[in-house]
Amino acid sequence: MIMNNRTTISQFILLGLPIPPEHQYLFYTLFLAMYLTTILGNLIIIILIQLDSHLHTPMYFFLSNLSFSDICYSSVTMPKLLQNMQSEDTSISYAGCLTQMYFSNLLGNLEIFFLVIMAYDRYVAICLPLQYTSIMSPKLCVWLVLLSWVFTMLNSLLHTLLLDRLSFCEDNVIRHFFCETSALLKLACSDIYINELVIFFLGGPIMVIPFLLIVVSYVHIVFSIIKVSSTQAIHKIFSTCGSHLSVVSLFFGTIIGLYLCPSSNNFTVNNASMAMMYAVVTPMMNPFIYSLRNRDIKEAFVRVFIKKKISL
Repeated sequence: MIMNNRTTISQFILLGLPIPPEHQYLFYTLFLAMYLTTILGNLIIIILIQLDSHLHTPMYFFLSNLSFSDICYSSVTMPKLLQNMQSEDTSISYAGCLTQMYFSNLLGNLEIFFLVIMAYDRYVAICLPLQYTSIMSPKLCVWLVLLSWVFTMLNSLLHTLLLDRLSFCEDNVIRHFFCETSALLKLACSDIYINELVIFFLGGPIMVIPFLLIVVSYVHIVFSIIKVSSTQAIHKIFSTCGSHLSVVSLFFGTIIGLYLCPSSNNFTVNNASMAMMYAVVTPMMNPFIYSLRNRDIKEAFVRVFIKKKISL
């Protein structure tokens, strides 16, 4: 039935992950553990930054926002995936699908923006140390976070509204484990030229420009490191930048592999693995990367949890 030039579809069917039936419970347990680890790990990072005054700096303010976005990002896809793995009904309502797509786009783009902001923060701290306090003022930090939220919300809303105007035919099976934009566009039977145009002019630059900005920031940082003769200073620089650089490599590596080097037009095991990497594995790994490679986080953990437990 067509109303207002748009096919009325009440629900979509999520194809899910290409997992053999005999391994469903094994993977369900694995994904549940990964999701709970993501929530707990990022929550600990946020609590540490809030409770420890030594971490009340721009760098850790941005890290707490990144951790919050990681919790939300994982929560957009994982609960529905876990539910579908335990149920024969893998349907999702039309409104629910668009809502999931909206928030997955929003939070995915937000993570990119936070990684860029954190790279800029490291650039100012290392290359312009005498001006760091004046440049990275609390007001600027708050504005950078707010502008990131506003821009990503508007960008995601635009993609959602453009997709909502499309007509969908009889095929309502989404060949993915969540409502991803490109997977939905493949089901549309109306012209998707405008959607592809917006994705090209907005989606492409949102990934490419931030990546280039991060690369430029680290090029300047490397040149600054070369000028430093102190081994202790070099070690401190690597300890503060190493964790961020690891997260950037993990996140952008999977994004580039998925969108710039697609294996085929179908949802393959390779596509599923890469999608799981940036939507599930990266949010889970971020707290571990920042905890294991960051001395400040380790010391804050001791001050907040270990010493307080001993005093009690």
